[in-house]
Amino acid sequence: MDLARDGLGPDSVAGCAPPLDPELALAVQALGGGVVAEPFTPENLAARQARDVAVRPRPTVRELRDGGRFDVDELCVPGPPGGPDVTLVSARPAGLDGPLPLLYYMHGGGMILGNAPVVLPQLLREWALPLEMAVVSVEYRLAPRVRHPGPVEDCYAGLVWAAAHAAELRIDPERIVIGGKSAGGGLAAALALLTRDRGGPTPIGQLLLCPMLDDRGDTFSGRQMAGVDVWDRTSNATAWQALLGDLYGTPDVPPYAAPARATDLTGLPPAYIDVGSAETFRDEDVAYANAIWQAGGQAELHVWPGAFHGFDTFAPDAALSREARAARTRWLRRVLSRSAAA
Repeated sequence: MDLARDGLGPDSVAGCAPPLDPELALAVQALGGGVVAEPFTPENLAARQARDVAVRPRPTVRELRDGGRFDVDELCVPGPPGGPDVTLVSARPAGLDGPLPLLYYMHGGGMILGNAPVVLPQLLREWALPLEMAVVSVEYRLAPRVRHPGPVEDCYAGLVWAAAHAAELRIDPERIVIGGKSAGGGLAAALALLTRDRGGPTPIGQLLLCPMLDDRGDTFSGRQMAGVDVWDRTSNATAWQALLGDLYGTPDVPPYAAPARATDLTGLPPAYIDVGSAETFRDEDVAYANAIWQAGGQAELHVWPGAFHGFDTFAPDAALSREARAARTRWLRRVLSRSAAA
């Protein structure tokens, strides 16, 4: 849709946002009535990052072991050429010998926030235990302290190391799923492209949860959800500027930074893509699934009606959140079953 042609400026587009699911609307009200109270800007980014480090949980290895339910180790492995070592947090259900399939996971946070251990309790509870799989969460460097390609190269270096040290990790290097949420989903998509093009480890699937894929900020949903979604186009532009630096706003942004710019999506592992109907990333994620199909690939797409960005984190007990988590688990189970039968 052409906004100017249809007489829809940014203000009128934002005024026609899709209705929220009733349960999720209650969660949004608790966040401030649905208005983005304090979007990220270049001016407040440093302060917001410092605040996040101070308040965001960072579970210890001992806490993650949960009284012996899980085997957990923090590993320091070689990073990308010329870069520092990369920290990986490796975890698996205790008592399972292996080799287990691996979920290689990248945390969210807009490329500017977050840490590797914080995502593990949920991943271990929801997927590692019922599916009998190992999880490795990667501590990639954050922007703007490190610009592209630093973060995705950290992720690639960790993936290559994990596959090469499969015996040490007690994993099956032929059964690796790469995944992530939001910025982590974007990194997972970029990693699928990067390892394909470099001939690196071949994942059996890519789990892309509300992935951050497009730096250009020109989608209809980006304008539609401006000032409404919990992660809106102001915060999104700030994060992309932090990651890309002087590349931001140019036609030279590579697909390994912004996978929506990829022109060749052939030869990628099957993808699971989900997103909310009422979030900034809706249109870029739908377009990415469509581009995979057009390239002859496999993608399972879910657009959760009335869901905002990260809805299942903010409202984990809502019916829609439970349904979304169940759909992801079913996809993972199918992918693992097919790989075991191959």
